[in-house]
Amino acid sequence: MASPYREIFAAPGAWKFSAAGLLGRMPLSMTGIGVVTMVSQLTGRYRLAGALSATMAMSVALLGPQVSRLVDRYGQRRTLRPAALLSAVALAGLLACAARGAPDWTLFLFAACTGCVPSVGAMVRARWAALHRGGDRRLHAAYSWESMVDEVCFIVGPILSIGLSTSWFPEAGPLVAGVFLLAGVAWLCAQRPTEPAAHPPAGHGGRSALRSTGLQVLVATFVATGAVFGAVDVVTVAYADELGHKGSASLVLAAYALGSCLAGALFGLVRLSGPVARRWLVGVLAMAVSMIPLQLAGSLPLLAVALFVAGLAVAPTMVSTMGLVEAHVPRSALTEGMTWTSTGLSVGVALGSSAAGWVVDAAGARAGYAVPGAAGAAAAVVALLGHRRLSRPATVSRRKGREADGVPQHLGEQREQAGGTGSGGECQDGQEAAAPVA
Repeated sequence: MASPYREIFAAPGAWKFSAAGLLGRMPLSMTGIGVVTMVSQLTGRYRLAGALSATMAMSVALLGPQVSRLVDRYGQRRTLRPAALLSAVALAGLLACAARGAPDWTLFLFAACTGCVPSVGAMVRARWAALHRGGDRRLHAAYSWESMVDEVCFIVGPILSIGLSTSWFPEAGPLVAGVFLLAGVAWLCAQRPTEPAAHPPAGHGGRSALRSTGLQVLVATFVATGAVFGAVDVVTVAYADELGHKGSASLVLAAYALGSCLAGALFGLVRLSGPVARRWLVGVLAMAVSMIPLQLAGSLPLLAVALFVAGLAVAPTMVSTMGLVEAHVPRSALTEGMTWTSTGLSVGVALGSSAAGWVVDAAGARAGYAVPGAAGAAAAVVALLGHRRLSRPATVSRRKGREADGVPQHLGEQREQAGGTGSGGECQDGQEAAAPVA
């Protein structure tokens, strides 16, 4: 393991909560694509499949931040287990109705109840932030590592989910995803020594993390970015089906995740300078441009290559996003803030998968790749318009975050004057430095 990664895992319990996060995040890549595969297998209706996937994503978008807000107030252990159980029961109801050919409204009812699934990635990143507080380099490496874990999930998850549903029985993929969720959450909650401290309502006045203008920009951009991901999933499955190789869709999508995983691994090894907001903007623009070749690929191998190249921009952009969230959100609402970015992605996935399903049904799978192209362009426009908000208010957001943690405002101002923003580390007075920017 390279030096920065070896350093972050030297902390007791680090590998355990990261491994639990890997298991608990597998449903993130398995459930949506599993439902699309299941419904298309049972009914042949991609419009219904995309609409159900969109409903689940919208449910996560509405309920996920509320679950994370409860986590910030009452702790992970007290919140995650009942939330995961409710989500798993709703998923089981969806699978049962689909298997029995129940009316469509029952499918949508259960799909709408799956959204209380915890954002396990946010929970793990919050543990890293608490464990390596005050160290820019270590948090940059930790967030890069977790981006790689995300991509491992997206490499293995679709292959496993589609493979189970096509070779075993249609409901197998989402069913195994539910088992992974319950097991991962149980393992994570059992690790109490690394659980971040809860912040009762008095600690942050009950305010939502979304009041931050910087976080609003990130969430708005991620809505468009999520539309890219959702559309690519649905269209790729349909395109592979048109060519008579539906099972190969998982391998093609894995190439997308593999490109991101490799980029994330290298990104964590690099010492970066300059504003993190600028790196984030470059990443979003690169993701938008990378959608153009998808519309020109004429075969599955060429599509896999194009998706691999497109994936190279994903993980670095996500790492920069986590650094910006930490800079703009009070520590007492950090889990909620990180979940809001996932919420933006979920909303985008809902819009993208639904739009892609309509286009595929109306004009064919090849035409469907125009949807992620348009979504990428929208993400670039929002990022360009909101970039200045990510740069200007960062020190103000950090100061508010430190005050929420009980650190007087004048101490944060003295450190910013002495060492600049985002410097991290320890100051001469022995107090913790301002929240670092990855």
